[in-house]
Amino acid sequence: MRLKVLGAIAFGAITLASALKADAYSIDCAILLCLAGGFPTSVECTAARIEMIRRVTPWPVEPPLQLWNCPLRASGLPPLPDTGQDGLTDEIRGYRDGIEVYHVNYRAQRNSDGVEVFDSTQRGFYDENGDFHWTSVRLQDTPSWVRSRAGFHGGEHTGTRRGIAMRTADYNGQISEVIWETY
Repeated sequence: MRLKVLGAIAFGAITLASALKADAYSIDCAILLCLAGGFPTSVECTAARIEMIRRVTPWPVEPPLQLWNCPLRASGLPPLPDTGQDGLTDEIRGYRDGIEVYHVNYRAQRNSDGVEVFDSTQRGFYDENGDFHWTSVRLQDTPSWVRSRAGFHGGEHTGTRRGIAMRTADYNGQISEVIWETY
């Protein structure tokens, strides 16, 4: 009996140590690495992709990639070469700036005066300092890949469209599949 208890304690300690080790990486480091690789199929990259979507859905309240949470300079290593004032290389900055995200919130309905439109669509972007901002944009003025995923064809089309459209670029400059997440 005592051997079973000791075995269970040892198994629990190993399981706890494994769980702590798995949680030790920053999700933002995973997002950066998976983003660069085009979000390959893996547990870590799936979690990273889900976290990016969670951050901008249902309401855009967080930047999709938060590099300040990812220690890019490991202790004891020399600084990265060719870093800018923000501490990022052009390559890393390119991944960050390659994230395209739109929060679509559009409603159009017919009434006696024609069609009444409510459009509070926003585009999310990183500025030159690495700060993330949302800016207003009309759905009809978004890129075609956003309008297409939102099912918006312009004109007198009535209905409601609400969700986020996001795409990224990998290390080859390949544009990802468009993520469209409704809520």
